[in-house]
Amino acid sequence: MKFLFGSIFFLTGILVTAFSYLYGLKVEAIIRNGITGFLCGGIIVYMLVDASSRKLFSYDNGIKRDRFVIVYYLGLIISLCLPKIATESWPYLFIFLLLGLFSTNEIGLFSGSSLLMFSVLLEKEGSYAEFFMYFIAGAVILVLLRDLTETTKIGFPIFISTTLMLVLIVAYDILFQNRTLKATMLIVPLVNILVSIILMLMLLNIFGVYVIRKSNDRYMDINDTEYPLLVQLKEKDKDAYFRAIHVAYLAERIALDLDLNARAVKTMSYYSKIGVIDGSSKWEDVKHFYIENNFPEESIKYLKEYIVNDRSKQLSKEAAIIYMSETVIASITYLFQKDKNTKINYDELIDKVFAHKMENRELYHYDISLYELERMKALMKKEKLYYDFLR
Repeated sequence: MKFLFGSIFFLTGILVTAFSYLYGLKVEAIIRNGITGFLCGGIIVYMLVDASSRKLFSYDNGIKRDRFVIVYYLGLIISLCLPKIATESWPYLFIFLLLGLFSTNEIGLFSGSSLLMFSVLLEKEGSYAEFFMYFIAGAVILVLLRDLTETTKIGFPIFISTTLMLVLIVAYDILFQNRTLKATMLIVPLVNILVSIILMLMLLNIFGVYVIRKSNDRYMDINDTEYPLLVQLKEKDKDAYFRAIHVAYLAERIALDLDLNARAVKTMSYYSKIGVIDGSSKWEDVKHFYIENNFPEESIKYLKEYIVNDRSKQLSKEAAIIYMSETVIASITYLFQKDKNTKINYDELIDKVFAHKMENRELYHYDISLYELERMKALMKKEKLYYDFLR
């Protein structure tokens, strides 16, 4: 994989230099373009390696990193050929989205901008206008379509980005042409927009089926109470198993209400204590369970955060939900174990748990607002009937 990433540095510089020569540019332009190609290629490689080491890739791109390399080379070849056609027809809206979906938004924005810059530099009379009109449109589509899910509505983002692109083409290009302004001048930009819409819809449909839905399907598998790994936990320690089930029920409802990552919260609830199976508790000792069972990379990231519990930095809202749900469930279970028939004032108990955590400043370690904590507390108080199942 390092070789695959490294090839981007060499091939980008070499190809940009070669096409500069083939297009008959001046020697100084060839040298400038070559240096730019190597520089941009090197920065892209660094960003890829950094995202890989820090697990910043979106979706499952961190596992299948070759996909970005393939689409980058496809975009690179297209960008090197685009100077031969009208600038109003460049398909950069699609290229920016393609690169962003298969890496991260930051890498997609920089790599797309680099390819766009190559196209402009390879023109004998390229200008900043051509760069800015596609850069702005590309940045907008990446912002509007980040963090895609199966329920994301894509119609509005595509409408906004394509309309913006048309406005930018008119403002940056058509208005400055030395011709009488006619409706026919909009034909090429409109065809470009139509083709871009078709390509983006195809891309988003394929991405949704083979990336997003596949990840969701995996969540459905591992979040099934009869999943083999959970069955192992049940056979090893029934108390730990049922505690995980109760925490998952409560935490998932809170996550859904707060519009957070409910599926990851459920996975954290089920598997954060999976080390009970072999008596391990440290991250290095338990991570093999998640890797061997092909957990989504997103869920592994959340599990690592919760298990490591590094309080030198703020932890996620999802981790706060699990922490408080575990605390409330453990408190109620403890009281029932002491006296199965005891009557518990759940509202009072929950208030005390939250007050204690606030006084000890334990909740200060989580990136969660007071409003969200109050909402969490209110939701927990609504589950009085469920708590009776803990007897």
